[in-house]
Amino acid sequence: MTRQLDEQISGRFPVGRRLRVLDVGMGRGTQALRLARLGHQVTGVEQDTAMIAAARQAVAQEPEGIRERVRLVQSDGQDTGVHFLPGSFDVVLCHGVLMYVEEPDPLVAGLARMLAPGGLLSLLVRNGDALAMRPGLGGDWAGALAAFDTTAHVPRPRTDSDAGIPVRLRPDARADRLAALTATLAGIAAPLHAWYGVQVFTDTVADAAPVPDDVETLLAAEERAGRTDPYRRVAALLHLCGVRG
Repeated sequence: MTRQLDEQISGRFPVGRRLRVLDVGMGRGTQALRLARLGHQVTGVEQDTAMIAAARQAVAQEPEGIRERVRLVQSDGQDTGVHFLPGSFDVVLCHGVLMYVEEPDPLVAGLARMLAPGGLLSLLVRNGDALAMRPGLGGDWAGALAAFDTTAHVPRPRTDSDAGIPVRLRPDARADRLAALTATLAGIAAPLHAWYGVQVFTDTVADAAPVPDDVETLLAAEERAGRTDPYRRVAALLHLCGVRG
């Protein structure tokens, strides 16, 4: 996903331009810190206490020049209009958040309002058109049949292997369909510009599985599949990029 995001940023903005980035639901700040290291001014928003504490700790370990480019706000991301003025950001990230929001349209519209004209909105969502893939490949035929008729999704229990922090797990997790989000983005004047699949081949791999020796080849295969039909359409996650008109 990082490669996909960088492709969209480099294709929209001049090389060397310092961007204003808003990362809503930043987790422990992986993308926020990466972009700050590249010279961008980043505001990270996170609701979970453990996650934002981990992000603050990570920021504190960075050199001063990077620390001063990062601002952290504890919030659920649905009140961006309270914290920021419309048009305040060149790039808005919202990765892995919509699956925990019952009605995503108001949140997406609020995020789009934060974008300056020509700004990039990056969404990472659970793919509601491919929910039968994981149970089907795992031999859970009843689960596969049930998944065709729902957008409800219960993620596997797992722990962030790098930080030992439990990943957000809620019984009301849900997924989004590509056609519905495409219509939403068009309706809020940030039409879909590009989209990718994420975790096309690796969604069913056990969390405890060791990283393979040929991980770069694995990433190359995932990246190629994530931009190629029909593979990207059955990815576990979708990465959608809208552009503010």
